[in-house]
Parts: sequence; structure tokens; C-alpha cells
Amino acid sequence: MSLTASLLHLSPKLSTPFLHGSSTPFSPLSKPTSSLSFPTLQRHSFLPPVRALKYLQGRVVCSTSDKTVAVEVTRLAPHPKYKRRVRTKKKYQAHDPENQFQVGDVVQLEKSRPISKTKTFIAVPLPAKNVKSKSGEVEASNELGIPLESQQV
Repeated sequence: MSLTASLLHLSPKLSTPFLHGSSTPFSPLSKPTSSLSFPTLQRHSFLPPVRALKYLQGRVVCSTSDKTVAVEVTRLAPHPKYKRRVRTKKKYQAHDPENQFQVGDVVQLEKSRPISKTKTFIAVPLPAKNVKSKSGEVEASNELGIPLESQQV
């Protein structure tokens, strides 16, 4: 009795074409097929595609050109050999249509269509954050014009 026949006799659930000796023609370029069918994820047509790198934040290092600022973006990335997080800096050219940014300003870069050969970002001022004063209270911008409960006497 051959080995394949004894395996088929012991467990009939192991019946595959390879145990029967009938192998399918194998091509190294063909994709393997599986008897298990996994459900495929369907993307809805009304959802926009996910894009990486929409916003960057950096400091203006040069603003001498007209309608253009050079922004240095600092990020922490792992070192390829030592795996320690190291600061990496990269300079981007950003569009500043009103020449409103000076050297040292912190700006947010928004991805846009290519404006020139090197400019694909638009410089936008950072939204105002809540700043703590020396007394420890948080100064929030009164957008609604209503004083906070802690400020009422």
C-alpha cells in the first residue's frame, strides 16, 4: 500500500489533488487559488480616497522671495541602524500669496496642486490655541461673545 493511499484511508478529509497524484499545471507567474473565499472589502463610491501627507507644520526660514516662503519641517524618525528617534529636517517651498509670513513664524502647510516646479504647498497660519496665562487660567477666544462661567462674577 502506498503512502498516499494510507493517508487517504486514515483521514478522508485530506483529499486534495496533490494527494491523488493529479497535479495542476504549475506556472510561476500564475496566482495561487484558494478554496477559502474571503469577503472582499467594498469601497463606497461617495467616499473620497485616503491621501497621506495632507498637513505639515514647520517654521519659516526664508521669506525673501515674492509670494514664496521656505519652511523647515522637523520630524522625529527612527534611525535606520540604531532605531533611536532622530530629528530629521526638510525644507519645503510654500506659496504665500499675501507675503504675510516673516522668518521665525510657525505655519501649517496644506497640500495643493503644483503651483510651480518646487511649490506644492500653501502656507496657512496656525489656528489659535488656548494659551495659559501666568495666573493659571486658560484664555479662550470668545467666538460667541458669551463670557465663560468661571469669568462671571
